[in-house]
Amino acid sequence: MKSATIERIETCLVDLPTIRPHKLSVATMHGQTLMLVKVLCSDGVIGVGEGTTIAGMAYGPESPEAMKLAVDAYFAPAMIGKDATRIQELMAHLGKLVKVTHFAKSALETALLDAQGKRLGVPVSELLGGRRRDRLPVAWTLASGDTAKDIAEAEAMLDARRHRVFKLKIGAKAVKTDIEHVAQIKRALGDRAAVRVDVNMAWSETQAAWAIPALADAGCELVEQPVASAAALGRLMRRFPVALMADEVLQGPESAFEIAKQHGADVFAIKIEQSGGLFAAQRVATIADAAGIELYGGTMLEGAFSTAASAHLFASFANLQWGTELFGPLLITEEILTRPLDYSDFELTVPTGPGLGIELDEAKVKRFTRDGLTKVTR
Repeated sequence: MKSATIERIETCLVDLPTIRPHKLSVATMHGQTLMLVKVLCSDGVIGVGEGTTIAGMAYGPESPEAMKLAVDAYFAPAMIGKDATRIQELMAHLGKLVKVTHFAKSALETALLDAQGKRLGVPVSELLGGRRRDRLPVAWTLASGDTAKDIAEAEAMLDARRHRVFKLKIGAKAVKTDIEHVAQIKRALGDRAAVRVDVNMAWSETQAAWAIPALADAGCELVEQPVASAAALGRLMRRFPVALMADEVLQGPESAFEIAKQHGADVFAIKIEQSGGLFAAQRVATIADAAGIELYGGTMLEGAFSTAASAHLFASFANLQWGTELFGPLLITEEILTRPLDYSDFELTVPTGPGLGIELDEAKVKRFTRDGLTKVTR
């Protein structure tokens, strides 16, 4: 195979509406912004990647605007003329030039893998060691903040055979109020669906120690990131009959190793963006497997491209005990692909075409592309 060099890199910000407000403990989302990046190569192949975060900068240090600026000003000049087929070598080089910026790096690595898969005529999953499954179970997050609305939404998902695992966003209200909210939803759904919660680091260790047993009594099977620190999460481990999952404290392989070394979680939420890319997320999963920590395929509420990239990675895992929550595209009202991802019978089908196996609807993307870095608010 002849090498192909990178000739140009293009970025844009795409502002898309969501089906409803998405309420977390850190913020309420009323839309989603995607930072799309295209890597154009000398052999005519174009790879597409995506950077997305939750609620702007309320969740973490990167925003879509910051990702675009980092790619345009720092990454792109360092990538022009480089061999597009030597992906890990190139990403290691970029890592020395630009520190952290995990989300922007994930978008670029996704685009490079998409291009390489197209070049070779194989899905991205084959570049990651080969898929072990073609379909992935997908949880849905209930985050309207209203118990009756969440129950109605869950019932609709069950009727449509789209989801039967539901994660509840809690932590913004009083602890007792949140627990009653979870209990009411679990009572309404009964054995037809599993219920989990995500606190997004909102509780103190004392609050978590009081609340977790009550959540277990209410029928909750998994509690995600109840506290902010890895040390506090580790102290809560093995005290309760419910699994505890690390999310925000997982910032790549080094943090994964430290948490595993301290027996700091039952489950790891694997996120390609938070890890710094697909290869880094793969290493996080390997560390978890070696430590006997179970795996969950997480999301940053991404659009189609990071969702497809995550699906290719998760399809390659030897173990995926807790399924995934790759529902991001379903939260967005506008379809930006020429052919939508296949969500059916409670699962997502991993695309089988070359690269990511999906294609942008350029006209739709153009309609929602922002002019410049600043979002116009009305």
